[in-house]
Amino acid sequence: MGASRWWWMSLPVLAVVSSCAVWHVEAAVTIEPPLNLQWHYYRNSCRDAETYVRHQVEFYWKQDRSLAPKLIRMLYSDCFVTGCDASILLDGPNSEKAAAQNSGIEGLGTLVIDKIKQVLEQRCPGVVSCADILNLAARDAAHLAGAPSYPVLTGRKDGMSSSKASVDLPPPSISWQAALEYFESRGLDVLDLTTLLGAHSMGKTHCSYITDRLYNFNNTGKSDPNMDSSFLTQMRNQCPPQSKSQGHPLVFLDPASGSSYTFSNSFYTRLLNRQAVFGIDQQLALGGDTRQIAQEFEAGFEDFRKMYALSISRMGNIKVLTGNQGEIRNSCRVVNRK
Repeated sequence: MGASRWWWMSLPVLAVVSSCAVWHVEAAVTIEPPLNLQWHYYRNSCRDAETYVRHQVEFYWKQDRSLAPKLIRMLYSDCFVTGCDASILLDGPNSEKAAAQNSGIEGLGTLVIDKIKQVLEQRCPGVVSCADILNLAARDAAHLAGAPSYPVLTGRKDGMSSSKASVDLPPPSISWQAALEYFESRGLDVLDLTTLLGAHSMGKTHCSYITDRLYNFNNTGKSDPNMDSSFLTQMRNQCPPQSKSQGHPLVFLDPASGSSYTFSNSFYTRLLNRQAVFGIDQQLALGGDTRQIAQEFEAGFEDFRKMYALSISRMGNIKVLTGNQGEIRNSCRVVNRK
């Protein structure tokens, strides 16, 4: 059942993928989901689990729309390190959550996951994994923000350890080639890279992550030459040279979306106009396949939406734990006591 649903979801994007780059079709649509994940895995053991997740996400999203980019970022940080095992949710001084690359993860997103987990434990103790809750919640929040809904196959187990020593999330200043190699090491490709970075149409980042582009690009003492001059001025006004008294201001990743936190293809318009906030985003427009894909997405929002659904589904299946490989945590913040 799960596999047939997966293929049904994949077929509409075939034309999209081929319009971007024909040689990516096979890679993009023939990745089967991990064994043992199923469509509506909890239909018998916790019948309304997915419905409850959706209702809670909607409740909190209506109060604070920044929930969507926060949950998407959390899912990315989880899946790309040790796999989609909810290790990002574990507390502790040596946890993934405590790593410098995950600064800001703790907050609204983790609180919402905690709330959902607590109620599901009351209704169906020891049944629904934190890893599945995170995947479902990120999907539902993104959909409320304007992304397409997509099937999330469930049945993941939670990881039983977390160490920030293993956190190797690439910084925003990473080169395009290094970013592609990073994605490929997780079973994804250039189309996934270009698509998933489109999630930067929502959310904020600390100025500290972009000051090198503004003031000392590649240790030249100058700004990134690939930045539009008016956009550079705008960013410098929002992110002055740092001093201890100034702290770390936040800027929107896509000013066109801003505080509405709306999922859109304006991200691609901005990077094609040399107005991307992150250096890795701007590199997508410099040439080759990524520029061609960005142009396709900028011209067609539905193309981007459909491809996003497939790419984030693929990301949610990285190194999934099933069966006896993991556990169902009682609390998402700590592993179960043996």
